[in-house]
Amino acid sequence: MASTSRIEIGFEGGQVVPARVDEGELKDLKKALEAGKGSHELESPEETLILDLGKVTFVRIVSGEGKVGF
Repeated sequence: MASTSRIEIGFEGGQVVPARVDEGELKDLKKALEAGKGSHELESPEETLILDLGKVTFVRIVSGEGKVGF
């Protein structure tokens, strides 16, 4: 089973969409963003996102697992 990463995708206007993607999907997203404008289909275990790459302002890759407590 491939490991997954939590990411947050920020768009023009301030909207942020969280997603959980596997390593291959994250690698494909990075390549698509480097290539420039257009659309990109991002598959996650919970959903499929179709992104307008020209509107994406950032992708945050959340490192580590969330902690509960102090």
